[in-house]
Amino acid sequence: MKLLLDFLPILFFFGTFKYAEAHRDWATGFATEHFGSIVSGGVVGAHEAPVLLATVVVIVATLAQISFLLSRGKKIDTMLWVSLVLVVGLGGATVWFHSEDFIKWKPTVLYWAMALGLWGSAALFGNNLPRKMMGEQLSLPDPLWAKVNWAWVAFFVMMGVLNRYVATQYSTDTWVNFKLFGSMGLIFAFMLAQGLYLSRYAAPEEADVQPPAR
Repeated sequence: MKLLLDFLPILFFFGTFKYAEAHRDWATGFATEHFGSIVSGGVVGAHEAPVLLATVVVIVATLAQISFLLSRGKKIDTMLWVSLVLVVGLGGATVWFHSEDFIKWKPTVLYWAMALGLWGSAALFGNNLPRKMMGEQLSLPDPLWAKVNWAWVAFFVMMGVLNRYVATQYSTDTWVNFKLFGSMGLIFAFMLAQGLYLSRYAAPEEADVQPPAR
């Protein structure tokens, strides 16, 4: 359930962009009519309408996601708050300036913030976040926990660089596809590879102790 909730804003962004791109005339008119007042110049062009509408939807979806979790008394992860700040700030700049470049920075900044958080937590406070999350399931020596942490730091740094490469070297349509399928696929592949590697250290389940038969 939580995994689906985390991916919903991305799915809404993807779906809105694809629909608006296939109906550019409608998207241009709709965006100008409903969001012209918050757009520089008051008119949305056909080129930027799809990404502008998708950006508005992802801002609303992220706000709704956090509101839903708060209404259920759930704790909001720090990275979700960071994501909200980024999507509102960079998304708002995308809407106002008619520029998709701002929202394209959002995944990179989020990935690098996660890398910085993992590094800073371990280097400055001696708190290994992967160990904190997986320590009950895995019994690893301290040097290996440090390697796991560094692996995640390097992965998120790489993902940030890769997002910028795709965003600057390819079309917005390709970037949107990469944002959903490429990024998510790489994350799942990395988690699967790491899980398989670390599975040998999984804590064995305690066997049920049966009283001796009489």
